[in-house]
Amino acid sequence: MKINTAIPVLLICLLLPAGSLLAQENPVTADPNSPEYKLETYNLTLEEVLNLASTQSNEALRARNTFQVGYWEYRSYKASFLPNLMFVSQLPEFSRRIIDVPSIDPVTGEVRHDYSSEFYNIVSGGLMVRQNLPTGGTISLSSSLQRTDRFSGSFSNHESAEYLSTALSVQISQSIFGVNEMKWDRKIEPLKYEEARRTYIESMENVNQRAIQLFFNMALAQQRLAIAEFNHSNNDTLYNIASGRYELGTIGENDLLQSELAYQNALSTLNENRLNLEDAENRLRSYLGFTERVELNIQIPDSIPNVMLDVEKVLQLAFENNPDMITYERQLIEAQKNVAQQRANRGFQANLNVAFGLNQQATGLFASYKDPRDMQTVSIGLTVPILDWGRGRGMVKMAQSNEELVRRQVEQSRVDFEQDIILNVRQFNMQSQQFAIAAKADTIAQKRYDVAKQRYLIDKITVTDMNNAQLDRDEARVGYVQALYNYWRYYFELRALSQFDFVANKPLDADFEALVD
Repeated sequence: MKINTAIPVLLICLLLPAGSLLAQENPVTADPNSPEYKLETYNLTLEEVLNLASTQSNEALRARNTFQVGYWEYRSYKASFLPNLMFVSQLPEFSRRIIDVPSIDPVTGEVRHDYSSEFYNIVSGGLMVRQNLPTGGTISLSSSLQRTDRFSGSFSNHESAEYLSTALSVQISQSIFGVNEMKWDRKIEPLKYEEARRTYIESMENVNQRAIQLFFNMALAQQRLAIAEFNHSNNDTLYNIASGRYELGTIGENDLLQSELAYQNALSTLNENRLNLEDAENRLRSYLGFTERVELNIQIPDSIPNVMLDVEKVLQLAFENNPDMITYERQLIEAQKNVAQQRANRGFQANLNVAFGLNQQATGLFASYKDPRDMQTVSIGLTVPILDWGRGRGMVKMAQSNEELVRRQVEQSRVDFEQDIILNVRQFNMQSQQFAIAAKADTIAQKRYDVAKQRYLIDKITVTDMNNAQLDRDEARVGYVQALYNYWRYYFELRALSQFDFVANKPLDADFEALVD
């Protein structure tokens, strides 16, 4: 490569605007050694990598599956408030037994025992509607019909058939002093669903952060390889010049050996960077769900958005949107529920069961529905603890201690969370200036290298000065890419913490209904 064309080519590779994604990946693989094997090249911008990661990566699929679990848990909770209709039946039930039939001899007055062999077949079925009550109890309405056939000896000896109908039965079951599970569920379950929604968004932001890391890992490897290729070609030229000067006697053997060493080091660095780029490309390609038939080329961004963040605003957004805040609130409520539950289990307990309705019995099907009779049942179950050796009191104290522990952990977590936000905002706000410094340093280092090279060609500086200028240029070029990475890394970290897009100035959201289709 000629010297006068190498530098513009390298600059174009660094500053070229984002290209477009050409086509979707073909999942069919082929043998790399076969003539039919053909690589597909994708020129990927940062935005395109983020889009591919959010749709094709395994982490994105896992985030969707995790959300679906939370979604159906919430749907099950909502369904618990609706009536539950079911068909209840008992298919043929056979009961065979020998019945003792005592009788009195009319002559002697003695009691005799005769035995008859009988068996029964019972079939029943009915509908039941059950509804959970806001008080924590249940109410159910049912209607059923039962037929009982009695046989003696064998099926051929059918003695009788009876029908028992329950035209309507209303049953109410209510715990009087127990914990109202529905009351606590109304507090906890909506929080769990909102936590699942926010956790999904957070997981997708984690996908973005991982994609950014892999993107810039490859960008750095790609940049280092470009530098290594340029340096290898350049050091080859410089070594040839040094050899000529050594033959002319204008430089000593030490300068010649230093040029040769620089050339060998450049060759070693070139080979190493080729392997590093291959590894970085494989990792990014695997993360994006591409096959080995796809060749990736990273388009490095040449600018950053002009965003400065206010600490107070970011803190407010983070406390409103971050799933950890919802988790802390849920943990406190669950600890309070546990205290209430242990107190209820320790003390006096009572359960009220009430049932009333209409039923009738007859030997005919339709007759069993004529003139139904009233039926009522009222029962109260009591549990009165007398002596438990302090177990109940101990369970209450344990629950109270756990509640206090959770409260203190939540308070400390909130303080740590706030401090992390403040530090991250300050670090991010520095990145714009850091990027500007890195860009300026890259320009200066490149100009210094160009000047040093021209001076070396006319034998005005030593090879040591030339090598130092080259090292400074290489470090500045890598530092430029590293500054880009730091900017986007800090930006997406704050995006994940606050769940807010500061560039578009809108909250992060997702089509949650589409995720469960």
